[in-house]
Amino acid sequence: MSDVAVVAIHRSQFPESVREDLLESLRSRKINHKFHYDSIKQTQKWLALHQVYSPSRTDPDCERIYDEAFAAATGQITADRVHVVGLGCGGGQKDSRLLTLLQKSGRETFYSPVDVSTAMVLTARAQATKVIPQDNCFPIVCDLAKTTDPRELFASRDSISAVRVITFFGMLPNFEQEMILAKLNSFLSPRDILLVSGNLAPGPDYAAGVRKILPLYDNPLTRDWLMTFLLDLGVESTDGDLRFSIEDNSDGSGLQRIVATFHFQRSKQLQVDAEKFKFHPGDSIRLFFSYRHTPALLKTLLAKYDFRVASGWTTKSQEEGVFLVAPVQS
Repeated sequence: MSDVAVVAIHRSQFPESVREDLLESLRSRKINHKFHYDSIKQTQKWLALHQVYSPSRTDPDCERIYDEAFAAATGQITADRVHVVGLGCGGGQKDSRLLTLLQKSGRETFYSPVDVSTAMVLTARAQATKVIPQDNCFPIVCDLAKTTDPRELFASRDSISAVRVITFFGMLPNFEQEMILAKLNSFLSPRDILLVSGNLAPGPDYAAGVRKILPLYDNPLTRDWLMTFLLDLGVESTDGDLRFSIEDNSDGSGLQRIVATFHFQRSKQLQVDAEKFKFHPGDSIRLFFSYRHTPALLKTLLAKYDFRVASGWTTKSQEEGVFLVAPVQS
């Protein structure tokens, strides 16, 4: 195992781009989610809360649905070479299980872990290289929301003539739905296989289901993780309080999302380079949001962007689902 890891950095994560995104987040008072994964400290805090609260760690049934989805995806592949692209790879544990299955099936397997966080990408790479050769791993640091043509990221990787399996796990809830689905639509080719996970609202009453899972967000570990961004900028915990709420999406989709907002109780001035940002008592800044879907709402939403749900698997708790998705052929 080499002591050197080669990581590609897309221009969306060049320092000048990140700086402008930070300034825009503070101007709009809506923080880009990528700033919660910016440092090794934040990554470690996210991994810790993920271990405690994520259904993939706390619900044994989650392993079943992902394994069934991986088996279904593998069963569709006739090619000898497969390139797994983990969009928003996180720690890479799920992707590594897919890589293991593909390797066991006798296919030559490649992997591109993609995330805004260099620490996350390296963590996913470390997981993957337990399964595949490190020369078959192409880590990429990228902000998907800022790419004008996502396909350019993998132009050289596609020269290996492999069928691509795109994984999009845990990402859909944290983007504005219209933007990210349009981006995914432009990214996929007819040969690609897409696996999407959804955080679900359990039970027959959607609103009640969203309320039920609120404690998965409103807890000390998540608060600590989200507050790290503000504390590192110079905000003190006594400057205000972090509140969680549920709000309706305004696009008519029927979706609800959980929102974390910091409310200032005393005046505070932050400065980034030469630009100053003043907050007064009663002002607020949105730190985070997460949409909750149901299988039916997700299927309807995907269809608006020319995606067809071929198969889906949900846990018995109805809090997690994974879906095998294909672009609609025109």
